[in-house]
Amino acid sequence: MAGSLRNRGRRETKRDASVNSESIRDTASSEPSSDLELYAKEVLRSLINDNLPPTPNNYSLYFDRLLEDKSENFRKQIMSMLELEESNDAENTIMLEQSLKQGFTSVKGILNVTASLYKNISLMSKILKKRRDELDESRGDNGASSSVIASLEGDVAKLNAILKKQSGTLKSQYDETAKVVKNVENETIFDNKYGVYNKRYLMTKLEQEIELVREFKHSSSLIMVELSKELIENVNNEKATVLMTRTIARLLLKTSRRSDTVAYYGNGQFAMLLKHTDLESAKKASERLTELVSNSNFFLADREIQLKIAIGITDINPSYSVEETVVSTMDGIEKSYMDRNSDYAVSLKNKS
Repeated sequence: MAGSLRNRGRRETKRDASVNSESIRDTASSEPSSDLELYAKEVLRSLINDNLPPTPNNYSLYFDRLLEDKSENFRKQIMSMLELEESNDAENTIMLEQSLKQGFTSVKGILNVTASLYKNISLMSKILKKRRDELDESRGDNGASSSVIASLEGDVAKLNAILKKQSGTLKSQYDETAKVVKNVENETIFDNKYGVYNKRYLMTKLEQEIELVREFKHSSSLIMVELSKELIENVNNEKATVLMTRTIARLLLKTSRRSDTVAYYGNGQFAMLLKHTDLESAKKASERLTELVSNSNFFLADREIQLKIAIGITDINPSYSVEETVVSTMDGIEKSYMDRNSDYAVSLKNKS
């Protein structure tokens, strides 16, 4: 019953999209008044020709995709307009996550300072006791000095007790804050270390894209990127490897489109989901990235290091799960190491 309702809903959606397409064709027949309006109608025509409903999401994807073939001046003109009006909820979420984590770091810092203060007060108590014992051993009749030290020792003990109680309260609040932050981290979409989306967000977007490909039959691709294993072995410096990996993340963001999803998968590997992009276009994107990386040298002390990456490419196929799709791109990376003439390789999934 539920399946019948879903199928009927899909037929109605496609029928509505067809009706809307007729209206769009009528609208598109009028003369454009600017280059932007001309381009906007070109985007709509491309959507209709590819039998895709002109939803805001699909329109945005095609808007970015077709822009790649336009002149540099036109692209700059469009991008300047987009920068003025762009409002990204994901970016706002990322900023919120960063602020929350920074706040937690501050709370942790307060706890560390308090713990240090408590430690110093305890040390002071031990010093006072030691000095008192020394006076007891060396004095003849010096009761006044002993009394003053005893009084001071009592005051320090009271202060120590108060500080210990407050430190316990602060630690309890810290533990509660830690639980909140942990819960938030389980729902985060951003990787602070590399400045891109995280694995959780990537897997969610992949699952959504597989469903969209199943529904609308368009082509999408996934590429996975890592620093060359040979390069990592030659450098043999953990800190330098992290810095080079961050450089790769920055270059991935630089070469990506607004509709692409760049994420850190883990173990030094990044993934980029290319929506409405077939394998040939994914190859071209990989070539652009490879060229960008090859022109970005890395300096380590007095050594100049040529950055090198390995890329695996696969298509988004609704017959395969998210995990199978990711594994396929990893297989592509391994294939790229076998081909000395290219830094990328395509891996096609096969059912056993």
